[in-house]
Amino acid sequence: MSWQVLIMFAVAGVFGLIGIACLVRLASPRVTQGQVYAFRMIGIMLVSGAIVLAMSAGAMQSWAASP
Repeated sequence: MSWQVLIMFAVAGVFGLIGIACLVRLASPRVTQGQVYAFRMIGIMLVSGAIVLAMSAGAMQSWAASP
């Protein structure tokens, strides 16, 4: 596995963790309506970005392994 693929997987992991943390933050009773909108939008975008980046890293790894 190349460094580029490892970096892509690491960034995807960080995006996913931050996105999940934003979505979990919605469970707090002290969240205002503006925060609900922001946490939901940011959380969903980060989690979806993590999924797409991880899929791209997996594809890049499989292409590099092909002869």
